[in-house]
Amino acid sequence: MSADNTITKTVWQYSEPLPEETMEFLKGIALDCCKVKNYVYRKYSGIRNLDNLTPVYSILNEMRHCGLREQLNLPAVYYELAIADAVTNIKCSWGTVKNKVGECISANENLSDDDRKYLRTVLKMGGVYAAILNRQEYEMPRNAARLDIDVKRLNNLLCRLTRRYLTQPRTERADSFRISPNGYSYKDGAMRIVCRVPRKRIPIPLKDNRTFDRQIQVHIRQNDVMLAVPLESRVKKHEDYAGTIYVHIGSQNMFTLSNGHIYGPALEDLINPETERLARKNRERRRMYNAYAQSTESGNVHKAEKIAANNLGKSKYDRQKEKEKLRTTTFINAEINRMIREEKPARIVVTKLVTRNRTKIYAKSANRKLTRNFHGYIRQRLAYKCSVHSIEFVEIHAGGTGNICSACGAEGKRQGREFVCEGCGLHTTTALNMAKNIQQKCERSTLDKKQD
Repeated sequence: MSADNTITKTVWQYSEPLPEETMEFLKGIALDCCKVKNYVYRKYSGIRNLDNLTPVYSILNEMRHCGLREQLNLPAVYYELAIADAVTNIKCSWGTVKNKVGECISANENLSDDDRKYLRTVLKMGGVYAAILNRQEYEMPRNAARLDIDVKRLNNLLCRLTRRYLTQPRTERADSFRISPNGYSYKDGAMRIVCRVPRKRIPIPLKDNRTFDRQIQVHIRQNDVMLAVPLESRVKKHEDYAGTIYVHIGSQNMFTLSNGHIYGPALEDLINPETERLARKNRERRRMYNAYAQSTESGNVHKAEKIAANNLGKSKYDRQKEKEKLRTTTFINAEINRMIREEKPARIVVTKLVTRNRTKIYAKSANRKLTRNFHGYIRQRLAYKCSVHSIEFVEIHAGGTGNICSACGAEGKRQGREFVCEGCGLHTTTALNMAKNIQQKCERSTLDKKQD
């Protein structure tokens, strides 16, 4: 099967309730994997190892002989994948640093075009970037050889910006780990995974009889586990899918199309009650934490123990939160599927995610809603569904789609969820006006490209 005709998706498999000793073993493995990752973060996330992160085999070879695996008594099938995960996270952390440095370079008005070209060239060349950070000699990039720049000043600027944003990754999560195919087998409806004792395996009874032969992510829950399995799935092709739909992703209604159709109606009414419930719960929990701290400081041990036993647990809190999150994500996926099934598009056009204004002070209620608006999840799932159904997913800049009237092009006013244009008298919803502006902007861009 060609890689172009497949897509990787995650399927979930669930275990039966597990005995306490099995759960303790799994939690111990997850905790040791957490320790391995933090060890790798401390040792390899600095500037001295920036140029040594690829390939990962060099770090694996060093870690095999550092004595940590023997100290933890952690089987190699868990140990080496924990190292690989940590190195991947370090690379992602460096990617974030480079993006932030790039934003500073673009925003710095004191830099010339040549200065920016040099700095951006260096950021793309990992070896040169690492040499500059470590104050080592390096060969000037070919693209920068004839630029009119002060190399020393720019290198010092690059080092300062990197120090500003570089942080050492760290994890405290000890509820999951990965296992390679040679670390598990199947027998009598159970997956048998490698134990700390040589030639011994621990059975994990499963709720179904599916078997796999790939790396599996084990997620530990209260008394069972979930197994996340990546599988290759064939991409669907629909001969009857044609045309383009232009979509505004909103908070009140999830999708508003330029043709007036709405999918995911009243999404806000589904999310906001849970947001407010969590706010109330968190206020109550903060009050109990403060009471616990005061009782501990005053020496009232009995009251402190009573508060800890009855008020500070998170099992019920996490269970209810996860239940509501699952309800919302199920609704989102169902509405995306419904839109694709009914509209049958060959292409979907949306605007790129707008970065929140960091200089503006938001009310606490607005912050809570922004934190739980699911916009990132919606875009991720929409892009994924497009790849599954061979639909082209296009993102355009949002500039010119907000306050502009889609009927006459004049600047209008947004009044809550309504849009009013005093010039032509248009009165419609803000979401529909933006969806139509997305369509017009995309069509103008396509026309300009054809004329060029």
